[in-house]
Amino acid sequence: MFWFNVSMKQSAVSGMIAARLVRNGLRCRYLRLSGRPGRPQAVSLEITHRCVCRCVMCNIWKIPESVPDLPLEEWVTLLSSDLLADLRELDITGGEPFLRDDLVSLIHRICELKGTHLTRLRSVAITTNGVLSERVVGMVAQMLEPTRAAGLELIIVCALDAVDDTHDKIRRYDGAWKRVDTCIAGLIELRSSHPNLIIGVKTTVLPENVGKLEQIAEYAAERGLFTIISPAIVTSGRYLNPDRAPRLTLTAADRASLAEFYESSAFRWSYHASALAGYLRTGRMKKPCSCGFNYFFVRSTGEVHLCPLLDEAVGNVSTTPIATLFRSPQARRSRSRIGRSPECSRCTEPGLERYSLPYEGFAYLRTLLRLKPRSFLELHHHLGLDKYV
Repeated sequence: MFWFNVSMKQSAVSGMIAARLVRNGLRCRYLRLSGRPGRPQAVSLEITHRCVCRCVMCNIWKIPESVPDLPLEEWVTLLSSDLLADLRELDITGGEPFLRDDLVSLIHRICELKGTHLTRLRSVAITTNGVLSERVVGMVAQMLEPTRAAGLELIIVCALDAVDDTHDKIRRYDGAWKRVDTCIAGLIELRSSHPNLIIGVKTTVLPENVGKLEQIAEYAAERGLFTIISPAIVTSGRYLNPDRAPRLTLTAADRASLAEFYESSAFRWSYHASALAGYLRTGRMKKPCSCGFNYFFVRSTGEVHLCPLLDEAVGNVSTTPIATLFRSPQARRSRSRIGRSPECSRCTEPGLERYSLPYEGFAYLRTLLRLKPRSFLELHHHLGLDKYV
């Protein structure tokens, strides 16, 4: 009887999610046809272009030091906009975010906004290369109590491209592997007394490390870390690196090996891994995208991009309110490119589907119909999509 009741409950929950996905799917189709945006539910802020590494796959660090980062108060003004009343997930990235002396202050201000403007916000994620290990751990320690009190998950994602000195070569920083290992150990110690701290590693797949991914997965599993493992992206947008394309391209053998890696049981509950395996075998990415509808990206200078991979900015928040930019004719034109640009067919950006799947609706609904209720709910929980449905 117990298992029968559990099964009935799972079926009921799946049914409620299915109804919501149908509604979302119809709304998303209407918005695409009309060119109108929805309400942003996820936002990425590149709060600085400064970095201590000179990674082989990225040119962000080449932006001149003389180019200023947007000051703290302008980031707070952006986050105070009524446009973001439905924001669920905030991603803070760089460069290296922990180079900003006011990063802790920014997190504290976000916690204050949780009670007034960002009432639906559930998590704040910060990406770091972990090289400044003591600084990262010390600053995270100052963020934990305010985020806990505000009811926020604090997600720290450490760049980890190998568990040996191959990582140093990719990051072009001597001792980078030992430093990020130390950083992760310090974060794990903090996690033991702060359950709202979630730790993960993000791996950029390159010719140098394509054969070392199993070691990274084992390292993460032993420490209770989630993994984001995805091929390097060549784009004139986010990473400014078209000139590095020959250096970053995987061979046919590498692509086949990587597809097998993603198809292993370790990625059973990863929608992204499944989509990547298909892309590696066919050369074309097939996954839903809602960039420009419930997501946008802001460069350190304040330039707003509806998609981080497209180099077209729709304006700058230092001169124009974000609500005006997001609904502008320029944004509508940029929005029409989403899903149709060449970049879209080869987009391997990890995480974008997390907020696209519930919003686009129908692709996720097909997944629900293909799986049994229990399996679907395990996938749903693993992807962390409760905050979006």
